[in-house]
Order: sequence, then structure tokens, then C-alpha cells
Amino acid sequence: MIEVEEMTPNEVHALLERADYGHLGCARDNRPYVMPIHYGYHDHDIYIFTTEGMKTEFIAANPEVCIQVEEVVDPSNWKSVIATGQAECLTNLEEMEHAMQYITKANPTLTPALNKMRAGPSGRAGNIKLYRIHPDMISGRKTLGAGDTQPPRNDR
Repeated sequence: MIEVEEMTPNEVHALLERADYGHLGCARDNRPYVMPIHYGYHDHDIYIFTTEGMKTEFIAANPEVCIQVEEVVDPSNWKSVIATGQAECLTNLEEMEHAMQYITKANPTLTPALNKMRAGPSGRAGNIKLYRIHPDMISGRKTLGAGDTQPPRNDR
């Protein structure tokens, strides 16, 4: 049997700092919407970016969001963090630049695409939205692996 236990606050924050993507959950008109996202984490805040579309429509209608981040070694050895809070659309240029730094620090491969989007020839630069989520609840769970207690897998 796999034992699941609570992560310590230090483990939760370490996973949020280490991971570079997760899943954002939103809801509008009693309809849930979950999508993968890249994010940055700094000083206990989560920063996300997107272009205008379904995500921004859902967040505008209901800024209460949920972020899920995981680290999976195998089915019996994983860590998962869930954070909920209000998504605040950033409009201050200095805050937006800091948010971009946090996001690209965690996701260096995004830098060329983000720079191209910000440059504007594609017409998308004005459509970039940056959000800060200050979690009002964060929890994490983990397994330590099953060792010999895992039943044999039936691979047919």
C-alpha cells in the first residue's frame, strides 16, 4: 500500500520553486476549465502569463483560481502541491517586468517566444496578460515510494 503524507511548508515552497509548469483551474458559470501553464514563483507569489482568450475570459469572470504542480518519479513516488487564490491582472509596467523575469527564470526556453510576442509584429504584444496569484491556501502531499509493498503489476 502506498502511504500518502502531508508535505512540510518548506517542501511545498521548494517544489513550487523547482517546478516550471503546472495546471491552472478556473470556473465560470459553473463550468470548470483546467489548462497547463508555465509559471514563475517569487516571494510566495505565483506569476503566470497568457494571451487573451479563454483563460483571460474565465479569470475576468471569476478571479478565484487554483494551481496544481506535481513532481512524479513513478506512480508510487510523487509530490503534488495545490494553491488557491485570487488572480490579479498586473498593469504596472515595473511589476509586469518583474513578473516576466520570474517566469523566464523558471522557464528559460520561453524567453525568445516572449520577447517576440512583446516586440509586437504578430499583433499579440498588446494581448499579453500577466497575473499574480497570492495564495490564500497552499497544501502539499507526497508519497515516499511503495518499496516491496506494491502489488505486482499485471501488464497484459
